[in-house]
Amino acid sequence: MLALLKKRRSIRKFKFKKVSTDQIEQLVQGALLSPTSKNRRPWEFIVVTEEKGLTALSKSKTHGAQFLEGAPLAIVIIGDPEVSDVWIEDTSIASILIQMTAESLELGSCWIQIRERFHNDKKSAEDYVKEVLSIPAAKRVASIIAIGHPDEEKKPHSEENLLYEKVYHNRYHEDCRMRLSNTPNIKEQ
Repeated sequence: MLALLKKRRSIRKFKFKKVSTDQIEQLVQGALLSPTSKNRRPWEFIVVTEEKGLTALSKSKTHGAQFLEGAPLAIVIIGDPEVSDVWIEDTSIASILIQMTAESLELGSCWIQIRERFHNDKKSAEDYVKEVLSIPAAKRVASIIAIGHPDEEKKPHSEENLLYEKVYHNRYHEDCRMRLSNTPNIKEQ
């Protein structure tokens, strides 16, 4: 699993090659297997493969979604606040599991944040996506995951770049930071 996590990078350039039906089914299964609080499953997913829909979604916000126009697949992650008060957390977990499933299938992916982002000065990105995809007003749009066969290469993350200084042992204290070797750096009193 760590090898997969190191390898996964945000991919924004995709080959002109469709994602197979089998791969889409596996991506959907990965999403539906994502854990949720109290097993409430407040998420829903829209799989978008039509070029017209992908082009429309690429305009969902002013920055950070344009590359969807070149993607063969997008999965829109929707949450229902009436089902669970932690729909944001649950949809976020589903979003990353879709990305990890994509990576395991040797597909590239990139998270596009929709919640709390803007389409323009007068409309939220969420309202725009709801209009494009006919999503009911009571539902919330958390994110869109762009997926496809990568047309760019990025080096995997390296262990040397892991920020162990952000990890503490037993309590939040400068003397309790973890070392690169994963052992606590605790000074003797």
